[in-house]
Amino acid sequence: MNLGKTGSLTEDTAQEIAIGALSFLSSDPEQLGRFLSLAGIGPQEIRGAAAEPGFLAGVLEFLMQDEQLLLAYTESAGIRPTMIAAAHLKLAGGVDYFAHH
Repeated sequence: MNLGKTGSLTEDTAQEIAIGALSFLSSDPEQLGRFLSLAGIGPQEIRGAAAEPGFLAGVLEFLMQDEQLLLAYTESAGIRPTMIAAAHLKLAGGVDYFAHH
């Protein structure tokens, strides 16, 4: 993880964490289906949506709403659960993705 000189998360690292989380969700059709339903998009729209500001933050927000899923991802990725919140904050800039959809 690239924490930079200040010890804070870089936007690139936050995006890497979120993309990893999306890949993790993609490996579980049930969880991916739940996420897509909340996001209001279909599977074929993931690639386009991933380029939208806030989408990757939405992936992390989804994980944070399910502690078991969050812990499963952080364990598989070898990162601390607090990294998810830090990455979400970096990517969201205070915006709640699901509140806008």
